[in-house]
Amino acid sequence: MNDTIVAIATPAGSGGVGIVRLSGARARAIAQTLCRRKLAPRRAQYVRFYGGGVVDHSTDYSTDHSNADERMLESRADPGTDNGHSGHDSIDDGIALYFAAPASYTGEDVAELQAHGSPAVLRQLLRCCCELGARLARPGEFSERAYLNGRLDLVQAEAVADLIAAGDARAARAARRALDGEFSRRIAALTEALTALRVHVEAAIDFADEPLDTLGGAALRANLDRLRVDVSTLLSDAERGRKLREGMHVVIVGPPNAGKSTLFNALSQSDRAIVTPVAGTTRDLLQEHVQVDGVELTLLDTAGLHEGGDAIEREGMRRARAELARADLALVVIDASAPGPQWDQSEAALVDVPARIVLYNKSDLLVDADTVPKGALAISAATGAGLDALHTQLRQVVTGNAATGDGTFTARARHVDALRRSVGTLAQAETALHAEQLDLAAEALRLTQDILGEITGRTLPDALLGRIFANFCIGK
Repeated sequence: MNDTIVAIATPAGSGGVGIVRLSGARARAIAQTLCRRKLAPRRAQYVRFYGGGVVDHSTDYSTDHSNADERMLESRADPGTDNGHSGHDSIDDGIALYFAAPASYTGEDVAELQAHGSPAVLRQLLRCCCELGARLARPGEFSERAYLNGRLDLVQAEAVADLIAAGDARAARAARRALDGEFSRRIAALTEALTALRVHVEAAIDFADEPLDTLGGAALRANLDRLRVDVSTLLSDAERGRKLREGMHVVIVGPPNAGKSTLFNALSQSDRAIVTPVAGTTRDLLQEHVQVDGVELTLLDTAGLHEGGDAIEREGMRRARAELARADLALVVIDASAPGPQWDQSEAALVDVPARIVLYNKSDLLVDADTVPKGALAISAATGAGLDALHTQLRQVVTGNAATGDGTFTARARHVDALRRSVGTLAQAETALHAEQLDLAAEALRLTQDILGEITGRTLPDALLGRIFANFCIGK
């Protein structure tokens, strides 16, 4: 935290503008040395960037001409006229910005050097900053410093990375809500209610000889039940946010020759999967990352599930069931044109899948539409019939039956895990409270508060904190 850090903050490759960002106690001095002029806080200044030299804190860069911009523009034609400096060590010209602590993204002095987006120019500026005393930033170190300096909580810091990585407008809006503090405010409200419960329970412990009902036990139980419902509601919202951020893990499953691979090709708009009339053509997993109406999906085609089969087929079915164990959604494909009893939709591997959509495929070959059960969707992966309705259902599963996902905030797997654990510990507290085991109830409530604190970073171990920021991009 005592080092001044530097990184290129714009994506790799050439562009119109490239940004080198500095943060730390020496950020201003290094930037002023490269610009050879004083930088005023929160003022964009057109400058020329120079290489060489060392940071000289005794040098006064306070000269500020009212026509500085015009002078710099003239110096582009005649480098030797810029404030009396020779142009032989000029790197580029551009914009310099300085933000004084604590009113900056990181809470430290921050400087940004905006040059032309040449990788060679940016690397040269980066090297000069390091020669002047900065060090290269680690991935996510700017956001980590913002978190450590209290400018953001951990949920908001993670939302910065989610906003950068957003693949569509819906995901970007959700990340923006988390960055604006919507998720954090709900965690804070739960924590405040939890604190009030803990105070009540701890006070009741001091009067252990009294019946709990005489100490407000009915209100205590009602408040605990209300808190558990609120945490469960937030868990559902966070799960939707996780699916919106990470995409859904969708497994196409069903009996052999039902048209699973044809559906995989139709949804992925590719010919990845081999399609033949021969049952058992697909024996291994095929995976594709696709977008369906802006919804990110990790789509897997699997081997047909059935009894028997040779060693290769059995291994394919084992892998299919393993993927179902971690699926968010199963697309259960049934051959609508096949006479006789259908595949058992209560296949054991589907029991723990959170959601499923049953698809009666090959509807173009279906003679009697009434054979499609209620709740199932008739489609033809080969002709495209019914795929629009499937897209609508996929979007509803992701956004919780909300057409646009408005109100959703991004969340991560660790947030969902913490909320699930909180629901469990609140259930323990409820059980202990009904048994008037106040010590056990107090401990369960304390544990719940610690778990909720993990989400915003109040009680997060340093090792886990490092792993979280290590997944950020360098320069943010």
